[in-house]
Amino acid sequence: MSSKKVLFPLFILVALAQLYVPAKMIWDKEDVLDSGKEYKFKTAPIDPSDPFRGKYIVLSYDENTIEIPDEHDWIRGEVIYVSITEDKKGFAKIKSVSKEKIDLNQNFIKAKVGFITSFDTTKLTIDYPFDRFYMEESKAYDAELTHRESQRDTTKITYALVNVKNGDAVLKDVLIDGIPIRELVKAKQDEN
Repeated sequence: MSSKKVLFPLFILVALAQLYVPAKMIWDKEDVLDSGKEYKFKTAPIDPSDPFRGKYIVLSYDENTIEIPDEHDWIRGEVIYVSITEDKKGFAKIKSVSKEKIDLNQNFIKAKVGFITSFDTTKLTIDYPFDRFYMEESKAYDAELTHRESQRDTTKITYALVNVKNGDAVLKDVLIDGIPIRELVKAKQDEN
């Protein structure tokens, strides 16, 4: 058997595998956006010294800590499953965290242990997989300023719209008082 007869099918197989992996990742994220449950996560102020890295906004969330009984049961960077529900105002609220995968009938997010603090109570901080909101480069700086201004104004409500399905979460949009940040930035740029 000549080496060409072996190499060509092998080349096709490798090429198909390289196309399959990114296509599957995109397909899975689109599935979460299409059929996942939508949650609103209130954003929290971010470190003003480095809020922007390239073309995305770094987001932090109000609802990212939960009280735990013993800090020694958790390891930084460990995969955890966060069961979420909604509060009376319709914002996401942590129900519980677990090291074991949660029942598929509940809405949960696969996340990681950020860090643990022990003062009066012991709290676990969650690193969500949706802490970056990517934007077009020409709008990124204005979006950063708009987001920062809204965080300072206590009358404005800033939140991230996140779709959740079977542990996967996809950040859909960032809104300020119900208006997508992209529209606010576009309006601001049109004024200038």
